[in-house]
Amino acid sequence: MKITALLVLKAAPETSDPVILANASDVSHFGYFQRSSVKEFVVFVGRTVASRTPPSQRQSVQHEEYKVHAYNRNGLCAVGFMDDHYPVRSAFSLLNQVIDEYQKSFGETWRSAKEDSTQPWPYLADALTKFQDPAEADKLLKIQRELDETKIILHKTIDSVLARGEKLDSLVEKSSDLSMASQMFYKQAKKTNSCCTIL
Repeated sequence: MKITALLVLKAAPETSDPVILANASDVSHFGYFQRSSVKEFVVFVGRTVASRTPPSQRQSVQHEEYKVHAYNRNGLCAVGFMDDHYPVRSAFSLLNQVIDEYQKSFGETWRSAKEDSTQPWPYLADALTKFQDPAEADKLLKIQRELDETKIILHKTIDSVLARGEKLDSLVEKSSDLSMASQMFYKQAKKTNSCCTIL
């Protein structure tokens, strides 16, 4: 799962061509001589998808093994270039966070933008790195992953207890130190407790 680029654009209906407000990309996984072309392609496709995403709408466009996700919130549009394996819900959660942070940092100044911004926005570069793991963008996915890990640990614990219980049974039977009454008590208690086992 990989995020290649994140863009924030002014894509209001009254503008003919979307204006890039912020742009961050990681093209390190492309060949050295392909990187500038990839960045140009990202800008071109980002503008095209942003211009075709109506206000208050989300959309995803598939191109080979990549998906371009766009979220236009009343003319402020966030666009993300991810590989096909990046979860869609996480992608839109990330784009929503990017728009929230942009509005916190810059307010409504984006409405007056007329040309592409060349100023780097540190948050976007940090987000590109931080959200390579979809669980960071989507808290529900993170919780689900933690639950799955807990479930695995729980199963391992139960398996070890069962294995230990089987060993305990054989020890009780072999023990000459326990009287017959103690062995009967152990077996009866185990039989009684087995009816209450949930797993």
